[in-house]
Amino acid sequence: MKALFACAYLTISMGLTGINPADAKGCIKGAVIGGVAGHMAGHHGVAGAAAGCAIGHHDANKRENNLENR
Repeated sequence: MKALFACAYLTISMGLTGINPADAKGCIKGAVIGGVAGHMAGHHGVAGAAAGCAIGHHDANKRENNLENR
């Protein structure tokens, strides 16, 4: 349940801080996966969601840059 609240918190906080939805590519998916994994690994859902968001965003940017450079 905490992971669900963490994901909702991240989604709302991104909306309030003015982050463009295009800049948040990969963050939501990464946050959900990271939150669940963190919760299962010892009730660290919030930390997992934050790390998953960062990793998902990084991967999305990397894929986008690879497509632009072709």
